[in-house]
Amino acid sequence: MKMHLAELNIGRLLAPTDDPRVKEFMDNLDRINGLGKRMPGFVWMMEGSGEPGTGNTEAKIGGDPQFVSNLTVWEDVESLERFVWGTVHRKFYERREEWFEVLGKMHFVMWWVPAGHKPTLEEALAKLEHRERNGDSDEAFGWSWLKEAKMHKTHSCRPSAA
Repeated sequence: MKMHLAELNIGRLLAPTDDPRVKEFMDNLDRINGLGKRMPGFVWMMEGSGEPGTGNTEAKIGGDPQFVSNLTVWEDVESLERFVWGTVHRKFYERREEWFEVLGKMHFVMWWVPAGHKPTLEEALAKLEHRERNGDSDEAFGWSWLKEAKMHKTHSCRPSAA
């Protein structure tokens, strides 16, 4: 059975989505998400309302409107790495402390899903909880768990906010 790579990244914005402190981030969501959707190897992204400039900010975690999530599926590790570390996405990732709180717990997880499967936010949050509770495993993992992942070793930033 062909497997694809799912990933969830969550963060808590420093301010509500309509606050000037997160305006630059919000103003670029459509551009960065659109770039991701056009990347070779992109399969699927959890979508929000479709309203311009909102990304998927309507999917509140724990009822908190400042918790935002990004849930995507990719054909393979290399495709996701190319998007994360090899495009303008990296510039926004490097500036994440300007818009997001530093979280005291895990905020990123990946796992394999059967091709064609579109994970729910609940499923993804369960994977994140599993990784936080048990560490990296075949069920839920970070970049260093994947031997195919190479770009994160030289391109990633120091650990910090979402």
